[in-house]
Amino acid sequence: MKLWFLFVALWLGGCASVPTSPSADASGVTASPPAQTTPAPTGLRPLAKDQAHQDPIAHLSLPHDLWERIRRGFAMPDLETDLVEDRVQWYASRPDYLLRMTERSRKYLYHIVEELERRDMPTELALLPFIESAFNPQAVSSAKAMGMWQFMPRTGKDFDLKQNVFRDDRRDVLASTRAALDYLQRLYGMFGDWHLALAAYNWGEGNVGKAIARNQRSGLGSAYTDLNMPMETRFYVPKLQAIKNLVARPDSYNVKLPDIHNHPYFQSVPLPRDMDVTVAAKLADISVDDFKSLNPSANRPVLLAAGTPQILLPWDNAEIFQQNYETFAGGQLASWTAWVAPATLKVAEAARRAGVPEEEFRRINNIPPRMLIKSGSALLVPRSARMDEDVDSEVADNGRLELAPEVEPRRVVVKASKKDTLASLARQYKVTETQIADWNELRPGAKLQAGQSVVLMLTSPVKTAAGKGRNKTRTAKASQATPVKPKTAGNAPATKVAKR
Repeated sequence: MKLWFLFVALWLGGCASVPTSPSADASGVTASPPAQTTPAPTGLRPLAKDQAHQDPIAHLSLPHDLWERIRRGFAMPDLETDLVEDRVQWYASRPDYLLRMTERSRKYLYHIVEELERRDMPTELALLPFIESAFNPQAVSSAKAMGMWQFMPRTGKDFDLKQNVFRDDRRDVLASTRAALDYLQRLYGMFGDWHLALAAYNWGEGNVGKAIARNQRSGLGSAYTDLNMPMETRFYVPKLQAIKNLVARPDSYNVKLPDIHNHPYFQSVPLPRDMDVTVAAKLADISVDDFKSLNPSANRPVLLAAGTPQILLPWDNAEIFQQNYETFAGGQLASWTAWVAPATLKVAEAARRAGVPEEEFRRINNIPPRMLIKSGSALLVPRSARMDEDVDSEVADNGRLELAPEVEPRRVVVKASKKDTLASLARQYKVTETQIADWNELRPGAKLQAGQSVVLMLTSPVKTAAGKGRNKTRTAKASQATPVKPKTAGNAPATKVAKR
């Protein structure tokens, strides 16, 4: 035992910081021990015996799944109406439909809940896409609302959701969620009530504001349940409340919710180059369908890095994508690129220039029949293996496709006045002198006789020239002229007309 105490004493002595014994320098003068430095104050003070106490410790339990996390963040007042109970029974009696919706939501719910908590917003709002789109980011309504949060084109633009020929951010998971929560926050700021904010999200803030004003003028209440609303809006909040009730108490309604872990489903990864959707999915080692479910704005076969700087991938596949991209040696990353039409073209001509069969060109660019491609339109065309440059940001971010009807020419006969010439008629009807001469089998520069019938092949309605001092009788007859069959006696041959 004595040996043990000795060992401890020696060990403590070796570890302790003590002044060294005095020593003499070369002159024989004994040096003083080094002065003890006073430790810098730390802001901590010793407690007296009577001050010591044990602080209470808060025991926090993390939610065991995402549904529990959502329940803990419920913050809206409950709506208790017959419509709510009606919708609860409707959903509860359709377990297959409810399961499909909730299974689909597992890819997106964690991100939405994270964003709501970051903004200190009620987590009931994470359930809103169940009502809007059944959590389908590709959903399109009859009114052209699009995406998981169902943004109309104009509202999407108001909240900075890009909509161009290459992508539509109303479908984008991150962008549309950001925009939806921005919009809901703004509506709550306007009305100070979440039920009214939700009604405005569905019906429009202007309509809700007018309905409140009407009730106030009539001495009526201005709560959600007091307003006179369209049937869709009247059912809107009860639907959300019904889903909330099912999530809050699934066992009470004999509802089975799929297990959704309280963990991110996806992460964003930089898109380094233009890349085919199929190539991106292959590099990530996932199916094309799974890739599109996380990147639903990728509605074209190629992703343009200048317009889509990041993609979403399942959590465990993001690193796989990075590794496979760094070692990729399997050919082209992108087999398509963008081409801007230099002039208004027929589809067949544009397809010929692109070196693509017309039907494939129409399909890849979503061009319906009997349409012209207007100048400046951005189109997808094959990318040659020797092409190294990606599409620039101006085209990738703002590319548009503008079409015009491909109108068949109408055959119109007008009577020439004394002052008419081929040149004056060409100016009036926006054609060329050569065309008029060809249509009427005249030599270029031929003079017209007063009252002479002149054939015109027009693609736009005949405009009257009454305000320009023209012969009102003659132009009126021209504008009322009815098309005649091309082979009528005295007319230009049909083959010549068709070539024009």
